[in-house]
Amino acid sequence: MNAASRPGSPVPLLHTNPGFEWDGVGSCPVREVLDIVGDTWSLLVIINLQPRPLRFNALKRSIEGISQRMLTVTLRSLERDGLVRRTVRPTMPPEVEYALTELGQSIAVPIGALGTWASQNRDLMRNARKRFDTTSEIG
Repeated sequence: MNAASRPGSPVPLLHTNPGFEWDGVGSCPVREVLDIVGDTWSLLVIINLQPRPLRFNALKRSIEGISQRMLTVTLRSLERDGLVRRTVRPTMPPEVEYALTELGQSIAVPIGALGTWASQNRDLMRNARKRFDTTSEIG
């Protein structure tokens, strides 16, 4: 049991965090960021580019199941949002390399925290799911 799940432990009130405040046009910072990096492919691209820049095919090989088209779309989206930088070297054929920008590297901290939480709580969630499914089948 982690500290946040113990009775009486202080848990941050997410609704008081400025990242969850509505901006008046139907969005909030966390929603906007989740729309960008909340999908599996974007997260896997960020994870794989975090240690070092990679060329397109090396990145594609490192992400099991991603199609060439989906990787292209994902990289363009992350580049548009300032998280990935695309560098073209004037060789024959042109060599294209992708790297996280400083902004892209900075997102590793919250993604890492989420990964830690997931690792610590996955079994609790699986057990809860089993209990729920067992009770739902009976009732």
